[in-house]
Amino acid sequence: MTNPKELNLGDSDFKSIIENDNYFIDKSMLIKEIIKAQKAVLLLPRPRRFGKTLNLSMLKYFFDKNEPENKKLFTELKIWQTEEDIKQHCGKYPVIYLSFKDAKEETWEDCYKLIISEIVKLYRNHRYLLEKGTLYEDEKNKYNKILNEIAKKTDYQNSIKLLSGYLQRYHKEKVIILVDEYDTPIQAGYKKYYNKIIPFMRNLLSGAYKDNTSLYKGVITGILRVSRESIFTGLNNITVHSILDEEFSDKFGFTEPEVKQILKDFKTKTDYSTIKYWYDGYKIGDTENIYNPWSILNFAVSKKEKFKTYWTNTSTNELIKDEIKKKDASNIRKEILKLISGETVTKDLEENFVFTDLKKRKSLIWTLLAYSGYLTTRKQISRKGYELIIPNSEIKTIFQDTVIEWFESEINIDKYQLIETFNYLTNNEIPSFEKGFKQIIGDTFSYYNTAKTHEYVYQSYMLGLLAIIGDDYIIKSDKESGDGRYDIMLIPHDKSKYGVVIEIKQIEKLKDKETNNNFVKRINKSIKKALAQIDKNKYYKELIDSKIEEDKIIKLPIVFAGKEPYIIPILMKNK
Repeated sequence: MTNPKELNLGDSDFKSIIENDNYFIDKSMLIKEIIKAQKAVLLLPRPRRFGKTLNLSMLKYFFDKNEPENKKLFTELKIWQTEEDIKQHCGKYPVIYLSFKDAKEETWEDCYKLIISEIVKLYRNHRYLLEKGTLYEDEKNKYNKILNEIAKKTDYQNSIKLLSGYLQRYHKEKVIILVDEYDTPIQAGYKKYYNKIIPFMRNLLSGAYKDNTSLYKGVITGILRVSRESIFTGLNNITVHSILDEEFSDKFGFTEPEVKQILKDFKTKTDYSTIKYWYDGYKIGDTENIYNPWSILNFAVSKKEKFKTYWTNTSTNELIKDEIKKKDASNIRKEILKLISGETVTKDLEENFVFTDLKKRKSLIWTLLAYSGYLTTRKQISRKGYELIIPNSEIKTIFQDTVIEWFESEINIDKYQLIETFNYLTNNEIPSFEKGFKQIIGDTFSYYNTAKTHEYVYQSYMLGLLAIIGDDYIIKSDKESGDGRYDIMLIPHDKSKYGVVIEIKQIEKLKDKETNNNFVKRINKSIKKALAQIDKNKYYKELIDSKIEEDKIIKLPIVFAGKEPYIIPILMKNK
């Protein structure tokens, strides 16, 4: 078998990939869907590293009239096996292409410079318009001012619409306008220069797409749909196909057959189910098993086939972390702990996202998490309501790290003490675990009002602490196993390790005038009851089904009396 083509990771230029005969997953049927679309302008929001830039680059080279030789780039692709009326669009239109993926500066002044430089580069690419006698003198003056970066802000805002008119006049064909990552500068300016970036982008993009008689087709990519912020005010020729829609669902991200072919081509030896656990899990529209391309390709070419957080390392994730770590975000954190444990949460997803509304509408964090790729949908349950879940193990690490950061910064838990304590648990050193766990709880659990605490709060807190071992264990809660529902289960990836089933009980603290011995009796009774419940209901069945030997199963009762945990039965003192 021949070796696979070389993979040039990070190259998003379609022409470069095809001409260099690099490895390429054929998404060229996207072109046909764009041509057949009923609306002239398409907004296609997708998470980071899902192939947006490469796909837009492919569209540019297919349609661009200035480079007719680019036809040869497509002759071996699926699009060239389609109808003639589709292929005749190849090399037919002038193309305007802008990317704002790098426009994420700290200040408005620096962001504005980057946007202007992108517009200037665009005008340079079409400098021939100055030399072909197409433009009138006043138009040449305006064109040169843009080229020399001395134009007015209003001229830059109107620059795409102006250029499309010039191009149509010269080529006698309507124009394709492609804009990549339109919302990057909006996200960058969310806290610092939001009131400046919004009106600028609104005027720039509305000018390009609204009532533009020179426009044939427009495609816009980004992460979020932020139309309510008047970015696309009054546009009646635009349609949005987001992660919730079936249209274009397999054109961004890799499908399962595509991933299996990649792994075969690169002779990957790692068990497929483990790769799936780490990088699969996205659902777009009704299309399931969508993989993040960046993670799969990095894994496929890694020499040791080591599981890493490839996608998460491409961003700081600060906006997500800031929202989760806020003092008034306790309900969000509880839901995050459920997600870390493998459960779903049911939330409304808003089609139109407004960054400034995050301050007063905390529920918008779920829309941000879903559209950004940190969560995915499992099923739709109402007009806006969706079951959400963490898609895979790679993404789970972000939430684990964020929760641990919160424990460290807000509750002053020492990370290394936490690691040491849970290592005692997973090595079946229960007395040492109990000692360390008592210290952690005693130092930190005053954060909660234990006088009115339900067992669920202890469980949620415990799940948060367990995030520290989430790389080595599948952590589940409130799932059916045997004849009932266990509180928490730890299933090791390494089947030679210990599995753990935890049953949590709550009792009253030492009562007024209660003897110590009676208090001890109550503790021991609850410990015994928790152990009996584990055995009677066979909560450990899922561990056995997961190929964990019975002598490697730890049955762990945890009885809370206020904020004091008890795990091992206590000997009563003599009266």
